[in-house]
Amino acid sequence: MLDALIDYGLFTAKTLTVLLLLGLFVLLLLRARHQGGYEVDGGRLEITNLNDRYEDMADGLKRATQPPKAYKRWAKAEHKAHKALAKADSAVRPRLFVLDFHGDLLATEVGGLRETISALLQEVGEGDEVLVRLDNAGGAVHEHGLAASQLLRIRRRGIALTVAVDRVAASGGYLMACVAERIVAAPFAIIGSIGVIAQLPNFHRWLEHQGIDFELHTAGDYKRTLTLFGENTDVGRAKLREHLEETHQLFKDFIREYRQGVDLEKVATGEYWYGEQALGLGLVDELSTSDDYLLAARASRDLYRLRWQSKKRPWQRLAGGVAALLARLPAVVAGTVARR
Repeated sequence: MLDALIDYGLFTAKTLTVLLLLGLFVLLLLRARHQGGYEVDGGRLEITNLNDRYEDMADGLKRATQPPKAYKRWAKAEHKAHKALAKADSAVRPRLFVLDFHGDLLATEVGGLRETISALLQEVGEGDEVLVRLDNAGGAVHEHGLAASQLLRIRRRGIALTVAVDRVAASGGYLMACVAERIVAAPFAIIGSIGVIAQLPNFHRWLEHQGIDFELHTAGDYKRTLTLFGENTDVGRAKLREHLEETHQLFKDFIREYRQGVDLEKVATGEYWYGEQALGLGLVDELSTSDDYLLAARASRDLYRLRWQSKKRPWQRLAGGVAALLARLPAVVAGTVARR
């Protein structure tokens, strides 16, 4: 009896192993069907055919909800239509390339954006379009300025550029978004925050109370305006505010160049607006989610999602994920208190 149980257990284990391997093989085949890629030093450009992805989703839904005979008739008609389209000259359609940018305080995805756009500009042609799905609450000026400059590379080549905002494009995020010819936003997406902020704690009085001296030596009157540990002065504070005003003016000038007609005196106050309000202010051009935009575009365009995957060790990916989560906390808070 015991031998029979052992034999049964071994048989079950073998069966499960085979099924697991078969499932893994099928999964890899399905992934390969929709996703290609190109390996280069430092990373990989992943290319996903979104038309195929949407078709497979619709196919699965029809298979599950329609009677078998009705589904077979539909599948046969679809196959015939695809075959005819493949033979026709009109099968070559304009393309819509989809890029995703998830922002954080230091715009850490700008490196991948740079690589993706460098590859894209070598292939994109007349009639093609680029859609950037942007989710960015802003952060460091120089990093987000670089990210906006990467999008400008597309615009300056005469390629149609659309930015879709489903959740937030604020501060440095809007600096990126305003480069596009058209901005599409979800009704409750957070838009705006056209302003500049600088904040830091100062521990000088605590150090003084503890009997700890702090020395800071600089060459140049304004090498350091405010410090964490030294005694800040009114002159330093005034200089920092002057710098913030200059940066704010640059921000407004940049928006004025690419969003002509926007009343900057009204919108460049640092406030947030929801998508519907932003439409009335001219900050966006259309109310829609990126999903609806893509579903409408697939009727006339071939959709491809491009994603740069840099080569990182496991511990680097883990550290990057934690850092990105921490960096996005201000966006969560902003979304909660934006209109209170």
